[in-house]
Amino acid sequence: MLTASSILRLPYSSALTLAGIEYAKKSLHYTYNRMGLRPAGRLRKIVAGVAVELAFQHWLQAQGVPYDRLGATAFTEKDKYDLSLGGRRCDLKSFLISDKAKITALRQNPSWLLEASALVPEDQFLSSTLAENDLYLFGFLAGLETRQQADLEKVYAARQPFYLLALADQPHWRGQDTWRSLGRIICKSNHPTPIEVELGGQDAKRAAISERVLLAPRARVVSRQEFFSLLYAHVAIPPTHTIGVRSAVLTETLLFEPPHWLNIWVYGLEIFIAGWLTKAEFRAKSQKLARGTPVKQYPRTQTINRAVLVRELRPIDELAELVKNSGWGRL
Repeated sequence: MLTASSILRLPYSSALTLAGIEYAKKSLHYTYNRMGLRPAGRLRKIVAGVAVELAFQHWLQAQGVPYDRLGATAFTEKDKYDLSLGGRRCDLKSFLISDKAKITALRQNPSWLLEASALVPEDQFLSSTLAENDLYLFGFLAGLETRQQADLEKVYAARQPFYLLALADQPHWRGQDTWRSLGRIICKSNHPTPIEVELGGQDAKRAAISERVLLAPRARVVSRQEFFSLLYAHVAIPPTHTIGVRSAVLTETLLFEPPHWLNIWVYGLEIFIAGWLTKAEFRAKSQKLARGTPVKQYPRTQTINRAVLVRELRPIDELAELVKNSGWGRL
C-alpha cells in the first residue's frame, strides 16, 4: 500500500508546457475526444499528459533507470503506449488538477492524493494494447487553466504566457473524409496592424507541416506550401478582428473571429507521480465506475472507467529498483 512519502514530486517548468503544446498541435489529426470535452479542454489535457510524461522521463534519466521510447506514438497515430521499462510496455495515465483549493491541499500535504482515483478508461482497459504483465503508471499535474474568457483576460492583464489556437474543425479541411490537396492556403486579416499567423497541417505524405505568414491589414498572402490538411492557426497576440483562410480547391473560407481563439497553455505548478500496477494487478483491484461518478480529483468522470484508489498502488521507487536490478521475478 502506498504512503504519502512514496509519492514522487517533480518540479514544473514552462518548457514542459511548450513541448506538450507542440505535440497537441500535431495530434489534432487523430485526437479522439472520448471525454466529451470542449476543444480547449481536450487540448490542454494532451498538453498536461505530455508534460507529465516528459517530467517522468527526466526523473528516470537522473536516477539512471533505463527505458526506451521504441513504442512512442507518432502524432498521426492513436496512442499505443508511452514508454517501455525493463521490456514491459507502460501506459502513463495523467490527471490535471486545476481546482485551486485542491491544488493547495495537495501541495501542502501529498497524503491528500491517497484517496484520489487512479483511472483507466474502460475501452482502453478492455483493449489488447497492454499485456497482463505490462504496466499502468499514474501521474497528477497540479496546474491552472483558463476555462472562461474572464480567466484569459486576467492572464493578459498580468502578462502571463498564453498560447492561442483557432481550429479547422470541419472534416474536409482536416482530410478526414477525402485525402486531397487543399492547395496553397490564402490568408487575409482585418486586424488593424500587421499580424503573424502560423498555419499547421499535413503534406501529401501526412507529415506535419507548418508555415508562418505575415499579414498586413486587408492584404492577401498565399502560403508557400501546399496543404493536404489544415488543422489549426496560431497567433502570438490576441486578435481583435477577423482572420480568414481560404482553400481555392474547396472554394471555401474559414473565418476566425476573436472568440474562436483558444488558450491551450497549462500553468503547471508541480507534478506528482503516484504509483503503478501491472495490468493484472489493476484488473484484480479495480472496480468499474459509471460515467459521471464523482472522484476526489474531479467533480465527475467524463467516461466509463476502471478505478483503483491511489493508496492501493505500488511505489515508483520500487519500480525503479526492479528495472535497474532486473528484479521482475519479484513481482
